[in-house]
This record gives sequence, C-alpha cells and structure tokens, in this order.
Amino acid sequence: MLTMIRAIIRPEKADSILAALMDAGFPAVTKYSVAGRGKQRGIKIGEVTYDEIPKTMLMSVVKAEEKDFVIDTIMSNARSGDKGAFGDGKIFVTDVEESYTISSGVKENGEPAEEAAA
Repeated sequence: MLTMIRAIIRPEKADSILAALMDAGFPAVTKYSVAGRGKQRGIKIGEVTYDEIPKTMLMSVVKAEEKDFVIDTIMSNARSGDKGAFGDGKIFVTDVEESYTISSGVKENGEPAEEAAA
C-alpha cells in the first residue's frame, strides 16, 4: 500500500525539509506555493487582517511502512523552536489506491497497466 503525505509548511522551512528528505532517501517530492489560513484566521497587523498567508505544500507518495519516518522527518524540520508555534503547518496523510508511471505505463506494483486491468 502507498501513502500520500501532504505537508503545508512555512515557506522558509521548505529547503531544509527537502534536504532532510533527500538525505533520508526520499527525493521524490512535489513542491508548490499555496495560500490560506488555519485556526488563527490569519494575522492582524494594526487595522489590517491578512487572512491568506503564503505557505508551501510538499507532497510525496511513499510506502505505508515508511510513512512514520517521513512524517517525523518533516515534523522535526518544519517545527519552529523546540515546542513549535502557530503557523508551523499541518500534515495530511491519505492512502493511495493506485499509482502509474506515465512514461512506462507501469503500475506501482511493477505490473504493466494493461495486465493490471485484466
């Protein structure tokens, strides 16, 4: 079984997380810029409320048995200070039913897509 891990993090933490994942043997990560807010409903500075805070989302699909290690790696590199702070982010974990490599047509379990469908 495969697991998708999506981490919404502070943009300034992305490089250290990507380096830690690479060093740990998990180079396959998709990174994109997102904006949103969490429970704190944004940030108010003076009379202005910023309710769409810039964040970075990292997405990776790993074997289910590697999930906890990858989550711990992200968590330890994304957390601000020892105890963390509001806005450090969130990690979402979901099961992946199927995965295919487009160039080869191979299903993640190693079977060609045509045979897997039969």
